[in-house]
Amino acid sequence: MFVVVPLQAQTDNEEFTEDNDTTEQDSVWSDSLVVKNDTLPWPQNVQAAIDGLLMNDMFQTSQVGLMIWDLDADSAIYRRNERQLMRPASTMKVITAITALDRLGGSYQFKTELCYTGRIDSCVLNGDVYCVGGFDPRFNTDDMRAFVEGLHKMGIDTIRGNIYSDKSMKDRNLLGEGWCWDDDNPVLSPLLLSRKDVFMDRFYTELRKLGIYVTGSIGEKRKPEDANCIVRRFHTIDQIMMRMLKESDNLYAEAMFYQIAAATGNHPATAKSARALIRQLVGKLGLDGSRYEFADGSGLSLYNYVSAELEVRLLRYAFENANIYNHLLPALPIAGQDGTLKRRMQSEFTRGNVHAKTGTVTGISSLCGYLTAANGHHLCFSIINQGVMHGKNGRTFQDKVCSILCSPQ
Repeated sequence: MFVVVPLQAQTDNEEFTEDNDTTEQDSVWSDSLVVKNDTLPWPQNVQAAIDGLLMNDMFQTSQVGLMIWDLDADSAIYRRNERQLMRPASTMKVITAITALDRLGGSYQFKTELCYTGRIDSCVLNGDVYCVGGFDPRFNTDDMRAFVEGLHKMGIDTIRGNIYSDKSMKDRNLLGEGWCWDDDNPVLSPLLLSRKDVFMDRFYTELRKLGIYVTGSIGEKRKPEDANCIVRRFHTIDQIMMRMLKESDNLYAEAMFYQIAAATGNHPATAKSARALIRQLVGKLGLDGSRYEFADGSGLSLYNYVSAELEVRLLRYAFENANIYNHLLPALPIAGQDGTLKRRMQSEFTRGNVHAKTGTVTGISSLCGYLTAANGHHLCFSIINQGVMHGKNGRTFQDKVCSILCSPQ
């Protein structure tokens, strides 16, 4: 039996930080219909329902890459343009996260160090001080206070030398490849304070507040191998990943991207090195890494090109590896509960069930992640809507696909 069910327009706007969405016109879904099938078995019932969604007028002027994989049956239950290359927007962060967990491990730490050379006589340090950046995006005023107090507790009141920033961890590119000049782009410095490139000025100011005087100047120089470490501040990969995925934080994603690059041992770390490791993982999973473009770690770049098939293959790999999945799943936004999905999919079947990363840039709306289907099967999916002038239409389509998968048919 086929029942014609009217689709209601979604009125809640997604909460997200990856872009500035313009005011939406009335959703193209407001007068749409979907055919619900009450007789077909799984998965033909959901296939028929999704086929109905794809008859919507929005697909006359836009494209979709869609793939849904049954993790328990280990088979695809839906495919549509799954190999077509599209810009992923912020679902690129899932590719970055999985690569980082695979390469760095769940115990990895983002570190910033305070070191010195020379000797301490009485209260005078006859030598230089080095602030060594490891691209920790969470380094804040509390961490800075610990740096200054570290010197103070050693009894130092005078630094007879210079204070240097060591930014050699990464290259000097402060913006990602393919970023738009008029976006609110994060600064890609490995030595930031509360997200801003003001580290050394603030360090000098805080030294003076504690009565520590510097006779030399502020400069930039790589730390010598024989330097002594006074303070080491760190944040865990889970702390970085939680904000990176839940809130779609672009700075945190780029910091993760350069940690991947640093894992090659190349100094300084470069985006090229990070791309090489992502392609290496893609090849390991049986796909051709050279077919895709990985310009940055956040999805801001206009040069990223991936496919729904690729995202699903990486999600499958993560699901099969507890050391990755146990860190990834808690960091993904949860439908109706937190992050960029807090105000989406609030029905009884999707709320708390869909764990997925959103993506939104001009013309692109995407979603990829995990859910439990109505029949109890675990699924992973990727949906990339391309050429959508109003992001709400793409989000509504994605929410309806998830609702079909989660709800009893």
